[in-house]
Amino acid sequence: MSRFALAAVPVFCAIVGAGVSYGQRGAGDWMTSANDAQRSSWVRMDGKISAESMQKPGFALLWKVKPKNEARQLNTLTQPALLDFYIGYRGFRSLAFLGGSSDTITGIDIDLARVEWEKKLLSTTSAPAATINCPGGMTSSVTRPTGLAYPSPAGGRGIGRGTAAKSGVGEPLQGAITIRNTPPQPQGPPPGAGRKGGAAVAAAFNPFGRGVSWIHALSSDGKFHSLYVSNGEEPNPAVPFMPANANAQGLIVYGGTAYAASVNNCGGVDNGVWALDIESKKVTSWKADGNIAGIAGPAVGPDGTLYVAGSKGELVALEPKTLNKKASYQAGVELTSTPVVFEFKGKDLIAVTAADGTLHLVNADALSSGALSKSAPFSAPGYVAGALASWQDANGGRWILAPAGGTAGKGGSIVAFQVVEKGGKPTLEKGWTSREMTSPLPPIIINGVVFAVASGEFRTADPKVTAAQRAAKSTKAILYSLDAATGKEYWNSGATITSFVHSGAMSGGGSRVYLSTFDGTQYAFGVPIEH
Repeated sequence: MSRFALAAVPVFCAIVGAGVSYGQRGAGDWMTSANDAQRSSWVRMDGKISAESMQKPGFALLWKVKPKNEARQLNTLTQPALLDFYIGYRGFRSLAFLGGSSDTITGIDIDLARVEWEKKLLSTTSAPAATINCPGGMTSSVTRPTGLAYPSPAGGRGIGRGTAAKSGVGEPLQGAITIRNTPPQPQGPPPGAGRKGGAAVAAAFNPFGRGVSWIHALSSDGKFHSLYVSNGEEPNPAVPFMPANANAQGLIVYGGTAYAASVNNCGGVDNGVWALDIESKKVTSWKADGNIAGIAGPAVGPDGTLYVAGSKGELVALEPKTLNKKASYQAGVELTSTPVVFEFKGKDLIAVTAADGTLHLVNADALSSGALSKSAPFSAPGYVAGALASWQDANGGRWILAPAGGTAGKGGSIVAFQVVEKGGKPTLEKGWTSREMTSPLPPIIINGVVFAVASGEFRTADPKVTAAQRAAKSTKAILYSLDAATGKEYWNSGATITSFVHSGAMSGGGSRVYLSTFDGTQYAFGVPIEH
């Protein structure tokens, strides 16, 4: 055998091995708050996590890391964005990107639990006196550029790349280039390509095209940052986006524009939605009537329309880029979650929770026509759900999951609703209710398995109770896995997690679930991956 052939063997094996590893992980990265533009918190596929595997031993704590960061009030680490398959000068890697409340970003090799790089966005932070509602520092999760089309439901292909391999060496200052599977795609055009905004939907479907791989963040001085995923280097100066000391939520980037919501009038900033054209650096804003509801900012439909829920009971549709108001739904009661957008029988529907403990379902194309369906109260009045999750089962059934609060801070749970057609109209039907969970967070779904967290946080509306007092009254968080169709409990983390959770929402992918706690620890639970 020639020396060339011998040299080619390990290279071939490395590529095949990488393909096997990727096939085990599934496809599709957690790109932004609540995973995708629609805020579904749903990971369609996974090679290791399933209803069958969760009934067997193996799922456990893989590692925990405590990045450099200083807590601000109850805020610590943000929900990580993920890059599951990256090639650099050190070979194939999987990365997570965490925002920190002290204006830091950390890149972590999630296979080795090793900090790859750390970036301090601001050398000093000057902010008004912090409160629980206005903690200062970085408040929004970091994000990667995101597509708009609905990813295909569970299913898809096996081992192998969907795109040709690229060189591991990028242009000067780019860092290495990503080798990446495109998200699992249905046969034919992307979902929604034949409906409204079809051309834009198709063009924005794949955010993994050739070029630089970015991670974006919004620092507490209101500036928008673009960093290389490889090393955290920021090649260009940060761009002014929002006023300083705003409480920003739900940073998302699509179609060359960045969007985020400002809440709680922090720093004297009006509550509303902000848009930044990344190329021209032009900033546009829309002022809300009241506060913005939810923890994930605006949800986005497949045509780029932004949907924002407000404290005065209005669900508003805004045009992309201009933020002109298109339409609105008047709920008649305060709304308490980021909306979730999903497709049902060829229509774009939106679900959102209200302060009276109900769930509302509306047609995205006919907001002013009123609710298609409202549930009976499923949660104690006043409980702030924050966000929802939505998934579709193998039979095409559409589910919506919501965190529910009990009385006196006890008796919380995850409640599942199914969307069914009755009399030709989509209707909400209550499905299952989980076991009791203390102050549950919005859940996520991975390949038919629900992961939910009893946050352990002591919640109160009393403004006199300080962050330190709330922390002292909180208990340890517990992570649960549940059957997504029945709510049956498969597994829980027991006493593994040693603090409570306030701002560290979950993310998932690559056969892992990520959760950060008040003490600044990032946990990774999952099934070990062979390499």
